Amino acid sequence: MTLATSRRSALKTLTALTAASWGLAACSRPDEQAASTAGATAPAAASSSSKIVEFLYPDNPSFDLIYLADRLGYFEGTSTRPKYVGKVAAPQIIPLVGTGDIHFGARMVPLVISAIASGADMKVVAAGGKTLQEAPHMKYFVKKSSSIRQPKDLEGKTIGFNSFGACAEFVTKKYLREHGVDVNKINFIVVPDNQNEQAVATGNVDLAIIHPPHSGGAEANTDLLRLWSDFDLDGGLGGMSPYSVNGKFARENPQAVRDVVAALAKAGNWVNANPEEARKYTAERIGMDLKHVERYAYVDNQLITEPPIQYYIDILQAEGKLAPGKVKVADVYTNEFNPHVHPNSKG
Repeated sequence: MTLATSRRSALKTLTALTAASWGLAACSRPDEQAASTAGATAPAAASSSSKIVEFLYPDNPSFDLIYLADRLGYFEGTSTRPKYVGKVAAPQIIPLVGTGDIHFGARMVPLVISAIASGADMKVVAAGGKTLQEAPHMKYFVKKSSSIRQPKDLEGKTIGFNSFGACAEFVTKKYLREHGVDVNKINFIVVPDNQNEQAVATGNVDLAIIHPPHSGGAEANTDLLRLWSDFDLDGGLGGMSPYSVNGKFARENPQAVRDVVAALAKAGNWVNANPEEARKYTAERIGMDLKHVERYAYVDNQLITEPPIQYYIDILQAEGKLAPGKVKVADVYTNEFNPHVHPNSKG
């Protein structure tokens, strides 16, 4: 092959690659365009030469903004992608974020506070879910034939909830104490959300605290009665279920964290704007009958505010689980990675 022929061949190859790259750029996904109207700001596109940082994340049979953001293509054109590590039991998520065995995790505020108090290197970086009257974070069910109607009626009874150390325990105990209940006379046992409807229906527990989407089946069960939601108990103050990041990962990969938080904000805003489509995705994701799937609500733009964190610091101190002054609100969260943060806002 002559030198001129070689050059012509190279030019043809370069032209073909350029045309292909333009074609790919023109083929943006419809769901990306639709979701951009939900009020979120897209992260800056990563250059073709940029290294993609993978973040380790559980792949659990649940509804989650990371899975939704991935499905909607919100990580495309950014510096990062999720790398799923398989199923991780809920109680292990925050400890594993603390050690860096996974990089992000979504669990309730008191678990994060307790982990930080124990020396875990992590911070809340996105607000996650919120409680609305029409979209509670958790609901309280008894059998219709039960005599339980008031908080005092629970003394001597058994309550089933999904885990100790999180919202179900602390929000409930705070509410019961405020109504003169001796919580030491109540038997609290752990029952997974997807089994708690059956547990209360069969009398294995006297009251079941159930989170969406599984609370939808209990709502439809004609043998059960919903007494309260967490919105009834505290106006939704305890319902923020945020996303936390491992500190070392954040320090080493700040742009990846910014891109994850931006994707979470876009996904949360999409769910708020498209609740019925989100319900369909939830049903598909976890294999549940759509009519039993309840909606989720998310904090706008995933901006973190201090009151929900202070709420749990106060509860943990009152419960004797946290020494006064051990953890301050500013130790728990940061908005520095959020593209929607106001320049003059705190965090």
